[in-house]
Amino acid sequence: MFDMMGMMGKMKELQEKMQQAQQEMQFVTAVGEAGGGLVRATANGQHRLVKLEIDDSLLSDKEMLSDLVVAAVNKALNEAGEKAKEEMKNKTSGLIPNIPGLDLGSFGL
Repeated sequence: MFDMMGMMGKMKELQEKMQQAQQEMQFVTAVGEAGGGLVRATANGQHRLVKLEIDDSLLSDKEMLSDLVVAAVNKALNEAGEKAKEEMKNKTSGLIPNIPGLDLGSFGL
């Protein structure tokens, strides 16, 4: 027989674990570099840019600086997103059944 109360308890536990994991995503960070390290961007698992470092030699070339900043930020955000997804998967392991096609990214990650 289907255990509705057990299912509701699991859903509440899953919701609490996911909220906790989402809060912890601010501590998951990734660095993206461009121009051989002349531009370094650091992003967190909440898809926020938290640090940007630019070598002084780029300050006179606005167009190149712009391109390198975009490239570094995109690399950092992509890597942080992957790390956050993996962290969420680890945090919710055993709580979510293995459902093909289930994407935790749809939960705001």
